Amino acid sequence: MSETIIKAICYGAGYLCVGLAAIGSVVGTGKAGEAAIGAWRKCYQQGKAAPFLLLAMVGAPLSQTIYAMILMVTLNGKINEAPQNWPVYLIVAVLCGLAQMFSAIFQGKCAACGSVAFAESDKGFANYLMVLGIIETCAIFALVFSFMAMP
Repeated sequence: MSETIIKAICYGAGYLCVGLAAIGSVVGTGKAGEAAIGAWRKCYQQGKAAPFLLLAMVGAPLSQTIYAMILMVTLNGKINEAPQNWPVYLIVAVLCGLAQMFSAIFQGKCAACGSVAFAESDKGFANYLMVLGIIETCAIFALVFSFMAMP
């Protein structure tokens, strides 16, 4: 296989990683956003102040796309250094992208639950953020282990 094709595959893998993560971020923020909007509506109906802090939960799944971009940039540098390792780069990019995607989706689902719970009780915000932080840790682990897996 020519070096041009190998580089194209690797660059495509980096973009695939970002694309998968971005899909997860869209689904996660969408799910959390729906819940936050519903929670705010309920607060308005009850004459309560709508908690602005719910935006922190809605935005939590965005970081996975940033992690995927970091991997993409790293992959682009590695491709130029050692293009013969392209199968590893391809596998790492796809698996890291999937890990980021699922992390963002499930972080959004938990953020949705946390948004509703916080809006109803005005309690537990730090606890809900800790759950999101644990899910975030999985995304960070996936990134770090991806770096470790690359030759």
